[in-house]
Amino acid sequence: MSQAITFSEYGAPEVLRLSEVTTPEPGPGQVRIRVRAASVNPLDLKIRSGLMAKAAPARFPVIPGLDAAGVVDAVGEGAGAAVGDEVLGAAVGGSYGEYALLERPVAKPQALSWEVAASLVTVGGTAARVLRQLGVQEGQTLLVHGAGGSVGTVAVQLAAARGITVVGTVGAHDFERVTALGATAVRYGDGWVERARGAAPQGVDAVFDASGAGVLADSVALTGDSAQVITIADMSAAQHGVRFSAGSAGPADESLSQLVRSAAAGELDLPVWRVYPLDQAATAHGDIEARRNRGKVVLLP
Repeated sequence: MSQAITFSEYGAPEVLRLSEVTTPEPGPGQVRIRVRAASVNPLDLKIRSGLMAKAAPARFPVIPGLDAAGVVDAVGEGAGAAVGDEVLGAAVGGSYGEYALLERPVAKPQALSWEVAASLVTVGGTAARVLRQLGVQEGQTLLVHGAGGSVGTVAVQLAAARGITVVGTVGAHDFERVTALGATAVRYGDGWVERARGAAPQGVDAVFDASGAGVLADSVALTGDSAQVITIADMSAAQHGVRFSAGSAGPADESLSQLVRSAAAGELDLPVWRVYPLDQAATAHGDIEARRNRGKVVLLP
């Protein structure tokens, strides 16, 4: 037996409880890790609250969590890592616990902290996936809504590194940081279209909405083509002819490996706002729901 965070009903953060659970055993192709860090993602909150119940009904009790980093302590047949390896990846069956199962573990470089390693999986995979789907190329201009958030932060850096001109809508507190990452920061909210046009007089070729702030209609008008707008956060996408991009918890192995190498080399910055002991998962969820965080939130078993 081991400890993990579980919930047995949908609801507020308080439904999260530290519980005794059966320690998972790795199946074929899987490794079990002793978790050193588990990332908290907005999707975790949506699942816990019941917002995802229609699309994916929960089988209670649920161990939440998509991403983890830790040390391999057991392996299944054909596993991609050995006992003692330090790895990260998308968790199978939840990551908020002392142990988690990974199907496609990626090696963690020594230079990469456990907290950042756990944080890269979903955030990095989402940013890389949407940029790939948009097909934006060197010399073109990309607008990122929510450029100060974790997904937006990675998207800005990946795009700028490819020679793409990036404009990012942000709050005043993120201006300096997003500018330093390689984007032209403009204030979100009323009037953002005019500010974006002023920052990109050459026009905007594509829009990545990571904010879900009701910006899709104006984004389509800005690009002139709904096919050039993708959201990961606005459920009204279909009403505007816009693609809603969703995928598995993590990116393909090659994409994640590249993100890990870039982060370890100091070429990719992913801020971690706060770390919490595992038994404070409810507090972590509450802080994210209240929008207090300015970066990733991580649990430490």
